Amino acid sequence: MKVNSLNDLYLEQLKDLYDAEQQLIKALPKMAKASSSAELRGAFEEHLEKTKEHARRIETIFEGMGEKAKGQKCKAMEGLVKEGSEVIEEDMEDGVKDAALIAAAQRVEHYEMAGYGCVRTYASLLGDTKAAALLEKTLEEDTRRGEGSGPGAWRDRRGNQCGNSSRTESEGTVDGEQGRSKIEAGSLIG
Repeated sequence: MKVNSLNDLYLEQLKDLYDAEQQLIKALPKMAKASSSAELRGAFEEHLEKTKEHARRIETIFEGMGEKAKGQKCKAMEGLVKEGSEVIEEDMEDGVKDAALIAAAQRVEHYEMAGYGCVRTYASLLGDTKAAALLEKTLEEDTRRGEGSGPGAWRDRRGNQCGNSSRTESEGTVDGEQGRSKIEAGSLIG
């Protein structure tokens, strides 16, 4: 598709986000299964339900535009999902793997925040207030999760919100020696 106008760009990026959401719908159950923490598993399962809702919102926007709901391959999300898959396959201590899964999820959230922020702005500039409101709602949900605040924020094994400056401890091997490793959640999660 040749992009000649803001409307073309808006449509192209909506298709990209729709594909990104579809990729996440497939990846999140695998991340949940790989989590050692029931709380983290629950957060991934909750994120899956929100992701399905986000995809439905984009479908509603496509319908309002008279377009078919279909995505174009989102290569960025493909790369982020691949990184998450590599974490799943890695042989790590449970707490360390959970921290790595949280980091992978945070990268996804920040990508989505950038994408939804742009398309929300495009919708506003194009005068599509209904679409802008739907996109704003998704952006707010992703921002809460991505910044580690509010309900559904990523949490570590002990229930501490990740993305803030609290210190967490996890059992694991550090530099080949058994011991307690301190993980600064704020330094791991943007």
